[in-house]
Amino acid sequence: MNINRLIKKINPQQVITISSPLLLLLLWEICSNTGVLDARFFPPPTLIIQTMFSLGESGELFSHISISLTRILLGFLLGVIPAICIGLLMGMYKYFRHFFSPIVMIFMPIPTLAMLPIILILFGIGEFSKMITIAISVFFPVVINTAAGVANIDRIYLDVAKNYQANAKDFFLKIALPGALPVMLEGIQMGQAIALLTIVAAEMIGATSGIGYLIWMNYKAFLLPEMYVGLILISFFGYLFSLLLRGLERKLLPWK
Repeated sequence: MNINRLIKKINPQQVITISSPLLLLLLWEICSNTGVLDARFFPPPTLIIQTMFSLGESGELFSHISISLTRILLGFLLGVIPAICIGLLMGMYKYFRHFFSPIVMIFMPIPTLAMLPIILILFGIGEFSKMITIAISVFFPVVINTAAGVANIDRIYLDVAKNYQANAKDFFLKIALPGALPVMLEGIQMGQAIALLTIVAAEMIGATSGIGYLIWMNYKAFLLPEMYVGLILISFFGYLFSLLLRGLERKLLPWK
């Protein structure tokens, strides 16, 4: 009876979602052990998992993870909070839009890593420069999506606010922010993916710790199982952050 209930609760879509990465890992394991893939360059997943546990037991792995996650979180907040504020102002007031739009359009096409020398000159080689690097990379997708979200609010809500003579605070909190939220969250989702890409590249270039440093130094030493541990961690955290943001979206936007 309990087995039948369990079977009924199983979602076929979830089974398919889980099965695809497991199938990929199984094929990787088989191909690596049978010589289809060169095990020197593509070590089997079982060896990578063993290496991960070894790094975890030594404490080295958790040190790199905590450092990278701290940089990502603080840099993400440094980029997202001003991006939301400026994006809302750009969407609400044409003068702000005309003022900030050229600045955004000028700097957005420049890769964040291309600006790294300037960031290092301004902020040094410490932790803050890495956070600023992440903040800059996150800022642009969030500010653009937030402004677009406000601009796409249904005209009827704007007319109602005007008819009831809503003040700037009420319009900001009750019309602009909720109306822009769906598109804004898409920008934040994009920003978290960019933050992961940026921190790995930044740690490869100018750091002595972090997941990016772990990947790069083990690649240079040709310790490929350790390198793959770093790659798997980045993939895991990217997927985890995406799930958390999707869960937040369901809470904030139950109608969607």
